[in-house]
Amino acid sequence: MPCRPDSSGESGDPRLSIVVPFYNVERYIADCLDSLARQTFGDFEVVLVDDGSKDDSVDAALDFCARDKRFRLITQENQGLGPARNTGVTHAQGDYLTFVDSDDLVPRHAYEIMVRSLDETASQIAAGNARRFNNTSGVRQSYVHRKPFATDKPVTDVYEHPALALDRMVWNKVYRRTFWDQFTYEFPAIRYEDYPITLRAYLDAITVDALAAPVYYWRERESGESITQLKFQYGNLADRVTSAEMVLDLLKRAPEVRDRVQKHLAEIDLATIVQAFATADDDELDPLVALGRRLSSRFDPHIVAEVPTFQRLEYEALEAGDAKLLRRLARTRAEGAMEVPARRHPSLPWIYESQYPGLRDSKLPAAIYRLPREEIDARATVRELSWDGDDLVLRGTAEIMHLPADPAMAVRISLVCGRRSQRLAVTIVETDDPRTTFETRIPRAMLTGLPGWAKSVWLSVELRSGWVRRRGHVAPALEYPSGGWVGDRWFQPVRTPNGRLTLQVREGTAELTGAEVEGDHLVLKGRVPSRMAAPELKLARSAGDIRVPLQRTRAGGGSPAARIPRQRTVAMDEFEAKVAFADLIDTVNPDDPFLDRTIMVPRVQDGEDKMLLLVTGLQHGVLAPRGDRVISLTRSPGQYLNLVEGPLRVTADRIETDGDRLTISGPVWPGVSYDAVTWRRFLPNSDDGIDGPGRLTVEGGRWSAEADVTEMIGGDEEYNWTLFAVPGNHTPYAVQTDSFMLTGLPLPVGAFLLRSRSGILHLETD
Repeated sequence: MPCRPDSSGESGDPRLSIVVPFYNVERYIADCLDSLARQTFGDFEVVLVDDGSKDDSVDAALDFCARDKRFRLITQENQGLGPARNTGVTHAQGDYLTFVDSDDLVPRHAYEIMVRSLDETASQIAAGNARRFNNTSGVRQSYVHRKPFATDKPVTDVYEHPALALDRMVWNKVYRRTFWDQFTYEFPAIRYEDYPITLRAYLDAITVDALAAPVYYWRERESGESITQLKFQYGNLADRVTSAEMVLDLLKRAPEVRDRVQKHLAEIDLATIVQAFATADDDELDPLVALGRRLSSRFDPHIVAEVPTFQRLEYEALEAGDAKLLRRLARTRAEGAMEVPARRHPSLPWIYESQYPGLRDSKLPAAIYRLPREEIDARATVRELSWDGDDLVLRGTAEIMHLPADPAMAVRISLVCGRRSQRLAVTIVETDDPRTTFETRIPRAMLTGLPGWAKSVWLSVELRSGWVRRRGHVAPALEYPSGGWVGDRWFQPVRTPNGRLTLQVREGTAELTGAEVEGDHLVLKGRVPSRMAAPELKLARSAGDIRVPLQRTRAGGGSPAARIPRQRTVAMDEFEAKVAFADLIDTVNPDDPFLDRTIMVPRVQDGEDKMLLLVTGLQHGVLAPRGDRVISLTRSPGQYLNLVEGPLRVTADRIETDGDRLTISGPVWPGVSYDAVTWRRFLPNSDDGIDGPGRLTVEGGRWSAEADVTEMIGGDEEYNWTLFAVPGNHTPYAVQTDSFMLTGLPLPVGAFLLRSRSGILHLETD
């Protein structure tokens, strides 16, 4: 429900104008407007622009206008999103200006963060991070916003921080209205209207505040009915090219970002045009070729020369006007068959040719099909990890990309620490996987013998197939790997930004060794370094930090000895902290406007001495329902403590398999509907789902959903399923999970792979 207006805006014009155009979004607009009404920054107006909606969207808009005087409605005939935004700007009265798409959400503190930043710095634009979201895949980082907003960079510009040039969207920003008017920005009457305006504004701004905090939630619908997901229609593609041409024209002003933007347009926009050939009708092929060449002709030659072979073939086929080859290439990409085996050149055996469509039966010269050395690379992936009495056991697959499967391929794996490398014993395991399956063990004695200065170690791999030898690193497929004690040091498997499976060596860090519910409190037990004089537990969240004192027992002070080994280089004390549930529960201020929850990352701190809590003593999470909310003690992928406060919903905490049978189960809570818990897949181009066969049992305080995955196979069609709860007449939602149960994923189940995406369970065949 809307929050009360901030009285500071009642005496005059609002400080912030939020322009929200809408057209036929009755499913989503109420949630969008509710996220605006809940903003902690209350001195705003919402200018709603009905762009000729034919559904009941306007009823939701009128309802908010009636309830909250900060909302007002403008109506017009359908003209498109760009003109509707322009109409909203004309009616906006605030000192600051921002835009929201009517199917998206805005976090509660977003405008407070951005307006405060502009007030402090006097920059022209404040821009922040974004999240993608939907029911099927949950909430995750937006790819295009990952690099521009990796860290806070106040008072910067696109020349100093060129990654901003890849931020295509207009809605994750607050603009000074005087700045907007000075440069007379106006959205063109096309789709993809954001990028020309956004890049131009970045180029015009003297300074920009780039903020790492997520300020916008960008919906990715289960269906394909949004503007960006109807991307293969010709009219949509034509607008995409027009937008790209406008962006390329702007680059004349900014040679510093020219290569970066051209590469981005080649990877995203040109690739999208080529993909359209897979489903295009015959009469659309020639117009598509012309459209693609309009864009490709604008790229500098070195941009195309640097792309992978397959993408280079797509570009060259466009230049040659070979529509039939473009269709074959597009279908190869759509089928996920881009890693086809290569063959030795018939007369130059040291050269490998990719067997992509068109080799020697198209207009393209065969030389373009030659694979550079870097594409014939080593790939080794760990898919299972476990600690036994003496070793860390790793099992995975290895292959040399583009080479045929070779049962005799040699696999060498080494543990690397600095410049020191130690060979590991490798066993080849026979499986049905065409790739080479290996098992290797890292002896605990080897880890114990690492030098004291070692902070991490990683695994290198060398593969040899015939005369081809390639070196690389081992990567993890595991999402929540478990760490373990080796002597008096903790070794934690993680995926580093460069994709390596790395064992981080952790010493002297705060630990969580136990947790339990005690009345109205969550009791945390662990260890902290003795050097801390007055440590406290800090739980950071947007609505305000929670601070909890630690009750500490000094080392050797008479408390029972901890069950875990003493950390060698740092003296440790035991602690206990009691966190009141009343302090954690907050239904008004969730940081996540989609899942209605807040994730808190506890830290132990003593002045400037701060550290995360490493979970060393728990095998399962702690779930504490309170009313219609639940506090969940979980772990991060790096095995640090997380506390999640959110709505009481169906939650899974156990996975069991028996051949082709899969059972997911969890606790039963009062007030939660268990009418149906089912695997669901969505129909193409639709928000309608089909539920798979299965059996739901609710007894003994637990629910369990059992399925025979052989009944979920789609024949020639590959089906991907998501575990959903369907609570009667209420909106279905993806079942939440205890992250401790995800340590064994991904997990093969029959023809499927069970995996987690943003904490949501998926059965996938691709």
